[in-house]
Amino acid sequence: METPKRTFDILEIALKNHPLQNALNAKVNGKWEGISTQEFYDRVQVLSNGLLELGVAQGDKIATITNNRPEWNIVNYAAAQIGAVICPVYPTISNDDYTFIFNDASVKYSFVSSAELFEKMMLIKPNVPSLLNVFTFDHVNGAEHWSKLLDMGKALQHNSKVKAINQSIQETDLVTIIYTSGTTGKPKGVMLSHLNLVSNALAGTKLLPVEKGDKALSFLPLCHVFERTLLNIYILGGIEIYYAESLDTIGENIKEVKPHMFTAVPRLIEKVYDKIIAGGAMKSGIVKKLFFWAVKKANNYYERKQGGLMDKIADKLVFSKIRAGLGGNVKVIVSGSAALQPRLARFFWGIGLPILEGYGLTETSPVVAVNTTFPKGLKFGSVGKLLEKVEVKLAQDGEILVKGPNVMMGYYNQPQLTDEVIKEGWFHTGDIGVFEEGFLKITDRKKEMFKTSGGKYVAPQPIENRMKESPFIEQIMVVGEGKKHPSAIIVPAFDAIKTWLKETENIEGLSNQQIIDNKKVIAAIDEEVLKYNKFFGQVEQLKRVVLLPQEWTVDNGELTPTLKLKRKVIHQKYESVINKIYGE
Repeated sequence: METPKRTFDILEIALKNHPLQNALNAKVNGKWEGISTQEFYDRVQVLSNGLLELGVAQGDKIATITNNRPEWNIVNYAAAQIGAVICPVYPTISNDDYTFIFNDASVKYSFVSSAELFEKMMLIKPNVPSLLNVFTFDHVNGAEHWSKLLDMGKALQHNSKVKAINQSIQETDLVTIIYTSGTTGKPKGVMLSHLNLVSNALAGTKLLPVEKGDKALSFLPLCHVFERTLLNIYILGGIEIYYAESLDTIGENIKEVKPHMFTAVPRLIEKVYDKIIAGGAMKSGIVKKLFFWAVKKANNYYERKQGGLMDKIADKLVFSKIRAGLGGNVKVIVSGSAALQPRLARFFWGIGLPILEGYGLTETSPVVAVNTTFPKGLKFGSVGKLLEKVEVKLAQDGEILVKGPNVMMGYYNQPQLTDEVIKEGWFHTGDIGVFEEGFLKITDRKKEMFKTSGGKYVAPQPIENRMKESPFIEQIMVVGEGKKHPSAIIVPAFDAIKTWLKETENIEGLSNQQIIDNKKVIAAIDEEVLKYNKFFGQVEQLKRVVLLPQEWTVDNGELTPTLKLKRKVIHQKYESVINKIYGE
C-alpha cells in the first residue's frame, strides 16, 4: 500500500485499497445511516469546488465548531486539499475565547453544527472583521446551510484547479491550527503540518489490534488532535466510523453499534468502572459474592496465571456480561489526555477489555508514547514505549523533551513563545518523567509543582491520582503553595457514597450538602486519605481535606474541555474554603 504524505492522501488511498459501504455513519431520525468511501470522496471533491467558487484561497482559515459527525471529515479533507487551514474549535468555550481565536487566526468562514452555535457566531461576528460567513450543518432559521456550498460545487468546474493545488501542497505545509484550551491564560494556536498528522497516524496504525471492516465509535471532541488522529487511523485502516449522538448517549450507542474500539479519557473510564461496581453491589446473595470474587481476580491481573478453570468460570459468569454491556466486540480502548489509574487499567485488562494508555500533547500531534497489546508492550502505570520515529530525552530536572516528525511547526503569531519551547529541535513538554525498562512514566507537570513554606517541593498530580483510587473520591485538587503543609479540596463520589450509606446505615435521600456534612462520611473520607497518604513522604502527605458539594465541570469553567483541572480558576473560586484550611 502506498504511503500518504498529506492528510487528504489518506482518503484517496482508502478509496483505492479498501472502499467501505459504511465508511462514515451517524444517527439520523433515530436510525443509523452511512455513506460509502466513494460517496465520502465524491463529496470532498464537490465541497472543494464549492469552497473555491466561494473565493476560498490557499492559506485562508476556516473554523469548525461542531459535534462529532460525518460532515466534519468532509470539510476537513476538502479544505486541506485546496490549501485552506482548518481551525477546529471547542463548542464549549466562552464568547471572549471565540472572539480571540477568530481574530488571532483571521478566520474567514466558519462551519457550525447547531442553532445554539450559530447564535454564538452571530454575537461575535461584529467583533471579527475577517469573518465573512457562517454555514450550519443542521437546518437553522436565518443561517446558510452547508448544502449551498455542495450545490455550488456540483458543476465541478474547478476540478483542474483543485488538482493543481492538491499536487502543489507539500507535506511540510501548514494544514491546521489547533487552539489549546490551556489551564491558564489565552489559547495558543498550535500549527501542525501534514507531516505532523500523517506521521502520527502511520505509526499508530501499526499498533492497534483492529482490522478492515471493524467498527469504531467516535465521541471525544474532533477539535482535539487525539480523536482527529484516530480518525485518520480508522480511514487509513478501513475501519467503519460511527459518531455517537452525544456524550449522554454513549452507553446506548455502544450497545447499538457494538464497536471493536473507541477512545476515552480516564474520567469516562472511571465512570464506567463505578457503574460496573455499583451494578454488582445491587445484587444479593451468592450472585453478589460471585461478582466481587471475579472483580478481585480481575484486579490481580498480571499477578496471577491466566487461563485456568477459575478464570474461565469468572469470564463466563461475570466478565462476559460486563463486555456485553459494551457491545461484546471491543478489542481495545485507547486512553489519553490525563493519567489513568493503574488499578483501572489492571481491572479492564483483567476482564478482557485492554486499555492502551498513551501520552502526548497537541504540540506533538499528539502521540509520543503508548502501551500496546504486543508481547512486552504493556506496563501498568506507564504511558508505554515511544512511537516510531519519535525521540525523547530527559532534561536534568526530568522534563520530557521530544523530537520527531510529530513536533509542531510552532505557535501561530507567537515566534517568541515558540522559541521558548522548541530549542535545537527539541520540544520542551513541561511534563516530568522517567524511563522504566523502556517505558515512559509521567510523574508530574513542571508548572504544577509548588513549594511549601518550609521550602519542600510537592508534586500534586501523583497525590491526586493515588487519592482518586478511593471509591469515595471523585475529584481532588491538592493545595498548599507557600503554606506549612499540603492539603486538598475534594468532591466526593456521591453515587458510591449514597450506595454505601444505604447499605451500612440504611440512610437514603440525602442532598450533596447533607452528605458532606455527615460525620460518618467525613470520617470515611479521612480514613481513605490516611490510607493513601502512606504512599508518600512526610512532606507530601495531606494534613487536612475539605469536602465540596458540587462536581467541577467544563460548563462551570473549572475543567478544560479535555477534563484537566483549571487550577487557578478552582483556587480562586474556593479561596475562602482553602484559607479556612490554614486558619486564614
